[in-house]
This record gives sequence, C-alpha cells and structure tokens, in this order.
Amino acid sequence: MNNYIKVCDIEKYYGTASHVTKAIDRLSFSVNQGEFVGIMGASGSGKTTLLNLLATIDRVSSGHIFYENTDITALSEDALSEFRKHNLGFIFQQYNLLDTLTIEENIVLALTLQGGGKKKIRETCDRLLNLLHIEEIRGKFPYQVSGGQAQRCACARALANDPVLLLADEPTGALDSRSSRTLLETFTGLNQKLGATILMVTHDAFSASYCSRILFLKDGKIFHELIRARKPRKFFLQEILDVLSLTGGELPDAQ
Repeated sequence: MNNYIKVCDIEKYYGTASHVTKAIDRLSFSVNQGEFVGIMGASGSGKTTLLNLLATIDRVSSGHIFYENTDITALSEDALSEFRKHNLGFIFQQYNLLDTLTIEENIVLALTLQGGGKKKIRETCDRLLNLLHIEEIRGKFPYQVSGGQAQRCACARALANDPVLLLADEPTGALDSRSSRTLLETFTGLNQKLGATILMVTHDAFSASYCSRILFLKDGKIFHELIRARKPRKFFLQEILDVLSLTGGELPDAQ
C-alpha cells in the first residue's frame, strides 16, 4: 500500500514564553491508502490537536506532514485553502448542515463549490444520496430527519470533492446506539467497497472497534497501537477496552 499521509516528528506548542503547553510531542506515524484509522486517548491527550493539524485547521510548531508528495507544513494560507478544498472531507459531531436547505440542497451546495456543470452535479448528488441510503429524505430539512440521517448527509457532503482523506471528529458523539452503528457500518462500506481512507478521532471504544488500526495517544505521544487484522470485532473491542483500562482512558459502556 502507498503512504497517503506521513507525519514526521511533529510538535505543537500553545501559550506564551512564560507558560508553554506542549500538546503534541515529536509524533510520527503514517496512514496507508485505504486504511480506516482510529485515534484514541483521554481528554487532553492531544487527539483533537492532531486532527486539527492533519485537517490543516492548525499549523505544527515543528516537523512535517506529507500528503503523498505535498508537505502541507510548507504551504501558504491560500495554498492550504486550495489543498483542503480539493483533498479533504470533514465529518463533525454536530453535522454542521444548513437548516434552511434540504438534505439534497446541502449536498448540491458542496458539489457546486467544487465546480462542474449542472448535469454532473445532479448525477453525483444522486449517486451520493443512494450510496448513503438517504435518497428517501432528499426533500426534507435537517430538523425533519433523525440524527443518524443528518450525519449520513454530512458524510455525503464530505465526499463531494472525492477526498484523499475523510477526517471524522467524534462522528457518533451526538447519535444514539442504533444510529451510531448504522453510521459506522456506512464508514466500513466506504472503506471496504470504495477504498476510502478514513481517520476518526473518538473516545468511544465501540466506535473504534470498526477501525482497522488504532493509535492511542497520551501526553501528545503515541504510546500504543492496535491492529485488527482478521479478528472478530467483539475481540478487537475487548482489546481496546483492555488498553483503555490500563492507561486511564475513558471507558464508556460497550454497546
């Protein structure tokens, strides 16, 4: 497999000279094309900071992040904006849909921002609605659908630019257990059938058990890694819970 993302010895500091907080401490890892990687850790471990750095929302204090041959740490703000627009897809805990637009219109808007003719936009929108199994709610507004359906719309919108990487920040945090399972199965389908590369930050062991690999953060460093391989998900879930119990991580109820 090809390394899509390569993180090389990055550090991130916050604060002033008199009071500096090191959020990320000389962190290195890579993500291969087609991987579904989870980032876990207790509050304050650095997982959200890491996601923001990978998402080009924040900049490293030192080190480098490569997307294939592009060193995003060397790009200007304008170049970063263009890179983000054409290469990254984002899925957030709170969906971030526009309430004044229908489900379909939210997706069409994202496609329009990418450019292309009306016919192509319509065809792509129809494909995404079908792919995410939300074609029956295309004419409804976000407040008229369930949280799980809204999150699948957000997922469709994130796929609008055919991203190199899907970045998901606690995507099941606002969902009930049934909707969480449906969304995670959707991620698995995107990963296995379309070869989508996904990086998901989560505190939830059940959600993480759908990943193919998990990096555990503590004090801004990777202290452990789990690889699912061919293990049944319930065994992988237990391994995750075991690591969290040993490290003081958050232990939500398994679903």
